[in-house]
Amino acid sequence: MKILEVSNLVKNYPNFTLDNVTFTLEKGCIMGFIGRNGAGKTTTLKSILNLVHPDSGDIKIFNLPFAGNENAIRERIGYATGSNIFYPRNTLDEIAETTKTFYSKWSDEDYTRYMKLFDLDGKKKLKDLSEGMKVKYSLTLALSHKAELLILDEPTSGLDPISRDEILSIFKYLKANGTTILFSTHITADLEKCADSITYIKKGKIIKSLPIAEFINSFDASSLEEIMLSQERNTSFDIEA
Repeated sequence: MKILEVSNLVKNYPNFTLDNVTFTLEKGCIMGFIGRNGAGKTTTLKSILNLVHPDSGDIKIFNLPFAGNENAIRERIGYATGSNIFYPRNTLDEIAETTKTFYSKWSDEDYTRYMKLFDLDGKKKLKDLSEGMKVKYSLTLALSHKAELLILDEPTSGLDPISRDEILSIFKYLKANGTTILFSTHITADLEKCADSITYIKKGKIIKSLPIAEFINSFDASSLEEIMLSQERNTSFDIEA
């Protein structure tokens, strides 16, 4: 079952164009959305959620057109970026009390369960958390309103290797419990640890969108060598189709 269908998404800027972006995400899968910084990952994710208004294209989520069903769909989605948008001097519990008012399916029981699972202290202020803990907290808020689809923009950016591995392990745990995840990254080492499929964007165009094994097999030896080198360095990469 397709959870997300993106068809011919276009967004024009003076110096950049999102050019007919098309891909699909299956229920219960983890998709890595990869490309250099500036390739169009964030613009695509924000366009999917209408946080950036695309010029054309169609978005279907849960088999519903996003246009005309935005409120109902947002109830079932969790969105988070590598940088938080919350008030840094508020405690985690205070932020949760505000957040819960926006979601009819919010569960205090789930909030308490994930706070405990992720070893988060609700009395702490957001500014006192490490970057890895902030990512966990963003996931906690999304899961507390029973989000079925997580759309995450560079959630592991800036994390140390141990924190990144911990977040990726959480992704696998969530997948095992039925959550679908789309996450952007420029760190290719993250992909083999959790992704079922990879969508690769370059200069605003989708180059490939395939199951991970097919994606790797679709490149020649020199391209694969570049992927492996970038994994070892944990850096961004650019490969030719």
